[in-house]
Amino acid sequence: MLLYDHPLSPYAQKVRILLREKGLSFDVQTPEGLGSGVITDFATLNPRMEVPALVVEGHTICDSTIIMEFLEDRYPETSMMPTDPFERAQCRETEEICDTLYEANNWGLLEVGIFGRGGDIADKLRASAAREISTLNAWLESRLGENGWLSGARYGHADIAAIPYVVTAAWLGIAPKPGSPLAGWRERTSARPAVAETLAEAKVAFDAMGQYSTALESGVMRRQYRDHRLEWTLRAGGLSVLLEGLERDNVRFTDIGLFAV
Repeated sequence: MLLYDHPLSPYAQKVRILLREKGLSFDVQTPEGLGSGVITDFATLNPRMEVPALVVEGHTICDSTIIMEFLEDRYPETSMMPTDPFERAQCRETEEICDTLYEANNWGLLEVGIFGRGGDIADKLRASAAREISTLNAWLESRLGENGWLSGARYGHADIAAIPYVVTAAWLGIAPKPGSPLAGWRERTSARPAVAETLAEAKVAFDAMGQYSTALESGVMRRQYRDHRLEWTLRAGGLSVLLEGLERDNVRFTDIGLFAV
């Protein structure tokens, strides 16, 4: 198996964790030009020009949620999904909220902190993200079961889906309250070998993010403002950020033309 990804992508992280939890061997590759908006050969594998994409048995599968569902279907021996339909639905709910609302807030903090967006309203954007992440952390905590997991009676799919976001937020300065149930969950989940290895890879990439501080001005990167990220920008009061990015041509959207057959 070949996984196209970037170690800091939370979408890629959850796929790496699941592959490792299932004991599956895989190689990784970061697509050429990822984040630049420049069309490369990777578009033939994933027209959305996003990671992750998994190449397995001659097939390419895109979107982290779809990849995780495929891995459960194709390799059911070590299942990470609970058997109860209601618990399975809750796992999917947790994943959806983390992939959209939580991800957008972490992404927004990176836009402001690493890429220098916001100017005079940067503090306002940071405060909005901090409030929303704290709310989402409380929501996640409310979903912990009696055994302290998000996936029901045992560690599983929802825990894998949520841990990249909670940890990244903590690296960005917004961690679960010390001594809280969610802090305990983070510690237990992060200690699992598959999770620890993946987070260590992500931390290396996170610590190197400073090198991209001038990437927008130099034209090396054009950040993607898709769906939930665009919503967050507007909800947080960042319309001026979007307009400035459009004027400077350092924001981008999905190119539907890449789907042309």
